[in-house]
Amino acid sequence: MEIAPDHQVLRRGPQWVSRTRTLDEHDLERLTNNELDDIFRASPAGELPAGVVRGTALVFNGTPACRIIAKLAYWFAWQGKRLDPDRRGLVNRITPLRLPLIRATVSHGHSWVDDEECTVIDYSKTSLVARMVRDETRLVAPGLHLGVVWLWRRRAAWFALRAPRY
Repeated sequence: MEIAPDHQVLRRGPQWVSRTRTLDEHDLERLTNNELDDIFRASPAGELPAGVVRGTALVFNGTPACRIIAKLAYWFAWQGKRLDPDRRGLVNRITPLRLPLIRATVSHGHSWVDDEECTVIDYSKTSLVARMVRDETRLVAPGLHLGVVWLWRRRAAWFALRAPRY
C-alpha cells in the first residue's frame, strides 16, 4: 500500500485503489512498522481535538491478528482518550466501563522518532502506573492521528486516535 502526500491511498498490493479515499484505521492496521514509521515521519504534528477521541490499538500491525487485537483491546481495555477543553491534559478511557483513568499532560515537542514537531502525551509527572510511558502523535489524515507509544524510551506500539466528527 502506498500513501500519497495528501494522505490518500494509492494502492493496496498489486491492485490500485481510488485516490479519493483517505487513510483510515483499517489501512493503518494492515501496514508494517516500517510503513507506519514512514507515514509518521511524513505527517505534521496536528492538533488533538478537545473532548473524546476514539482509540485503536495497533499491535502486531501488518498481520491479520492486528484487527482482532484492536477490537478486543477496544472492548475490554482501552477505548481512547478524553482531552481537557484547553487541550493541555487528558485521561485515558479504560475498561469496558470507559473509566477516565491515567492522566497525562499534552504539549507540542520534538519526536523521539525524527526530532521533528509532534504532539507529546507525557505521563511522567501525572501517573504512577504509566510514569515510564510517552506517546507522540501526528495528523495522518483529516481527523485521524497516528501515535507511537514509548516505554522506557523504547518504541513499544502504535495507536490511532479518531476525532468524533470524522
